Amino acid sequence: MLHSSSQDCTKSTSLLRIVTTDGVDARLAIAFDRPGFDTVRSGLIPFGDTLMDKLLDRFLRYVKVETTAVEETDKYPSSEGQLELGKLLVEEMKELGLQDVGVDKYGIVMGTIPGTVNTAPTIAWLSHMDTSPEASGKNVKPQIIKNYNGKDIVLPGDKSKVILTSETHGMAELKGRTLITSDGTTLLGADDKAGIAIIMTTAAHLLANRRIKHGPIRVVFTCDEEVGRGCDKVDIKKINAGCAYTLDGDGEAGVENETFSADLATVTITGKNIHPGYGKDVMINAIRLAGLFLTRMPWQRLAPETECCRNGFLHPYILEGGVPEAKLKILLRSFETAELKEQAKILRTVASTIVTEFPGAKIDIKVKKQYRNMIEHLAKEPRAVDLAAKAIKKIGMEPDFKSIRGGTDGSRLSEMGLPTPNLAVGMHNFHSPLEFACLEQMETGVRTLIELAKLWGKETKKRRR
Repeated sequence: MLHSSSQDCTKSTSLLRIVTTDGVDARLAIAFDRPGFDTVRSGLIPFGDTLMDKLLDRFLRYVKVETTAVEETDKYPSSEGQLELGKLLVEEMKELGLQDVGVDKYGIVMGTIPGTVNTAPTIAWLSHMDTSPEASGKNVKPQIIKNYNGKDIVLPGDKSKVILTSETHGMAELKGRTLITSDGTTLLGADDKAGIAIIMTTAAHLLANRRIKHGPIRVVFTCDEEVGRGCDKVDIKKINAGCAYTLDGDGEAGVENETFSADLATVTITGKNIHPGYGKDVMINAIRLAGLFLTRMPWQRLAPETECCRNGFLHPYILEGGVPEAKLKILLRSFETAELKEQAKILRTVASTIVTEFPGAKIDIKVKKQYRNMIEHLAKEPRAVDLAAKAIKKIGMEPDFKSIRGGTDGSRLSEMGLPTPNLAVGMHNFHSPLEFACLEQMETGVRTLIELAKLWGKETKKRRR
């Protein structure tokens, strides 16, 4: 049963239809003239039943498809659920009227919202279909909290899971809005199915209102972003756009134009196994050495628990194995790409000291490049960030420029030659059972994309040199 509470709306509203798990059809009124949104000044009219109710419907449908990315595989996509969601999206895109819709052999979905003006450049909107492997995405049971009361939220499926206002940045500002959570036994999947729902809802609006002037817009849904392989199979020549936007940011009205640079270190510790009854002076326990490795890594600095703002970190997040062999997965993160080499050097120094103390042990460290800071590549097309900021101002809000303490597909795409800043989709506490989305912030995402399409419709294509 979906959890909800009553809401009294006396302002200009739109109705959202909520279909509960027991088949009950409920109606939810959302005020569009909320603080920070001026429908008169922005020139927008509340969308009403025919469009905005589908934003929630789409989101609830998408999160119920399990699309957890799998790190320990070379298969692309890494999970069958991503193909399942891709198939669903292809069908919906065709029904909406997008052109050139298809899914390639790697599971990447693409289609085009045809332009209504011939002189405007082509842009692209992207979101990823996979969810993080850090929490289960199987059998997601979304909970809807209408008119959120501003207090801590106890999740009904696991009451030990509590979304605390004291630990969730910006949560107090969401009082009176509509939140969607999981039941606490899984993550929600707002990262990045909120982005998918926003793109699909915007596409529906543009295709239903062909008087809106805009250029061609490529819609692209990728796979395996959460394990750093989101753009491994993306062909930017096939996208054929001047710039792009990932819809993969937290909060509202955000424009993220800088990311971490990122590597992944796999530390393999080889010990020596023997019957424990006869292990004296012979056994080398790889599990113990893994623990020793972790204690010798920096943890009072260069750790996610201690760093913020522009400081990077080393983050061990997987430990597995037994006496003969243990493996650690460690994330290397910094806004300065050159610092990644220094972080890797720290790991190798730790390994060297342990092997010196335990001569029979072996420690192998492999570092894999994941993505790089997008900021240096966005200068190629300054309109990408400038017009995103203008679009947000058009809907009566101020753009919130952010440096992402993480990465998106846009990091890789920008490096590949397609400048791609990241826009907010209303998600919070991602990669966790405490994840939630704010419906009104998702609506802001739709409105931003509509205005962004209009602004790019007034631009002209760059001449090729």
